[in-house]
Amino acid sequence: MAVTSTRIRLGALLGGAVLATTGVLTAQSAVAAPSAPVAADAPSAAAVTKLSHSDAASRLRGAGISWTSSGGCSDRNNPTCTSFEQINLTTVQGAITLKGATGCALTITGGTETGHASGTYSHWNGYKLDFSPTTCLSNYITGTFTNIGPRPGDGAQQYKSGSGNIYARESNHWDVTYYNCGGC
Repeated sequence: MAVTSTRIRLGALLGGAVLATTGVLTAQSAVAAPSAPVAADAPSAAAVTKLSHSDAASRLRGAGISWTSSGGCSDRNNPTCTSFEQINLTTVQGAITLKGATGCALTITGGTETGHASGTYSHWNGYKLDFSPTTCLSNYITGTFTNIGPRPGDGAQQYKSGSGNIYARESNHWDVTYYNCGGC
């Protein structure tokens, strides 16, 4: 029997397992999928796909998402740059999903460059993007997602999307943690 690859939405369940790495389901992955349940609030432990700066920039540009850099550069090791080097594919897909859902102009002000807080789900590790807090974007986030209270440490007000991504309103931007692509 011939089996063709079928595009699936991130978060689709098969035997209780979340298929999150590529968004492509094949006969082999369907058979190999574990049947252990996944905790509802836990991020997927699946391997992530990393992108180069140029690949991520091309995808974002193609979706109509812009970015700015206070240093006018993209060097990952310079904190005044905005870099996408080693960003997770699902983070880029999440930004594209956000753009489509909001209809807002989106401007990224922070990517994977050094200078952000450390941690597993950090900018450096490819899970976060910072966005300019336009009225359109802020109204969408606060009117659509669930307020889950202040973030420990800095008190930034947090909102959780239905897919589990976290939007924190820092002083001059939205700090977004993408655990998945938000329904891409």
